[in-house]
Amino acid sequence: MSVISDIASELADDARAAAMAPVESVKDAKYTLEGIREGRVSPATVLKTAGITLGAAVVVALLLFPLYWVAVGAFSGTGASLYSSSGIRLWPADPTIEPFLWVIGDLIVPSYRISLGLGGYEVFLQTPELAFLDVSQYGVTETSEFKRFFANSLTVAIPTVLLAMCLIVPSAYALSRRQFIGRSKVLYGYVLFTQIGGGLGVALLIALYALFVQFGFNDSKLALSAYYAATAVPFNTWLLKTYMDGIPVSYEEAAMMDGAPSWKIVTEIILPLSKAGLATVFIFTFLTGWTEFVVAQTLLSTDNYTLPVGLYSLVGRYSIPWARFSAFALTFAAPIMLIYLFAQRYIEGGLSFGGMEG
Repeated sequence: MSVISDIASELADDARAAAMAPVESVKDAKYTLEGIREGRVSPATVLKTAGITLGAAVVVALLLFPLYWVAVGAFSGTGASLYSSSGIRLWPADPTIEPFLWVIGDLIVPSYRISLGLGGYEVFLQTPELAFLDVSQYGVTETSEFKRFFANSLTVAIPTVLLAMCLIVPSAYALSRRQFIGRSKVLYGYVLFTQIGGGLGVALLIALYALFVQFGFNDSKLALSAYYAATAVPFNTWLLKTYMDGIPVSYEEAAMMDGAPSWKIVTEIILPLSKAGLATVFIFTFLTGWTEFVVAQTLLSTDNYTLPVGLYSLVGRYSIPWARFSAFALTFAAPIMLIYLFAQRYIEGGLSFGGMEG
């Protein structure tokens, strides 16, 4: 739990730093202006820095332009195009949040009646109804099935993480710290599946479907989670193993000299020191179950569709509701963007120490 609490504490620090970033930027600008007036800072240096910053901003704007295009389509309510009969528009003529309300739907906790038997008497307790969002008040009469798709994605992604981490963590530690017969062959096998595993999975999709149908697992989210966990094990085990290789063995030897058992060495030394690698592996494994589309569409029925398959189901035979499609896509991608935003330094640290730079 100390690893989780440390990560949560650092994420909270990141959130506070992000909230204070505008204030710090203003302070830096004032300090620079004062330095120019007092002669401590060269105007040429400031102009050079400003030019580099402006160039980087232009590059980022170009990279984010497709996302901006999707956002324009989501808020337009009519389509997802920057072009109209009157020319190119960089903002919808009549922006609306109706597509997002259609995606999210009502956020209402219904009222429940609770009965309690006390000393021969029955007491009834009625909980209040909590309406956080009622889309009917905004003129939205129908809503999407986003919440059902979201719940399905969670029930696939969470077991994927649990199953995969139960295999990845002990395997990575054993491959990093133990010498045993066949170790090199296992490592070569992991490298092989890391390089060709994804393509091999798609190539064997028909055989996989036949196998799942044969055993009655073709519409099982748990079976799908087990498949995702199996595909995530090779790469993430290798990644975490190479990260653990960077932890000095002397830490374990010192703990052994103090009489610490093996399980305590792992839980109190190796895992806390591997939190960047663990966070990286956790995120990659979670995204495996959260974003995969091909296998989920093949094996799941309509009632068990996950978010990627639910998004694709909006595509009609002759037309696509671009505004709702765009709003659905942005809402689906929002958790992923937040994860990358707050866990960026863990991912960078885990990949760099794991020998995956460049």
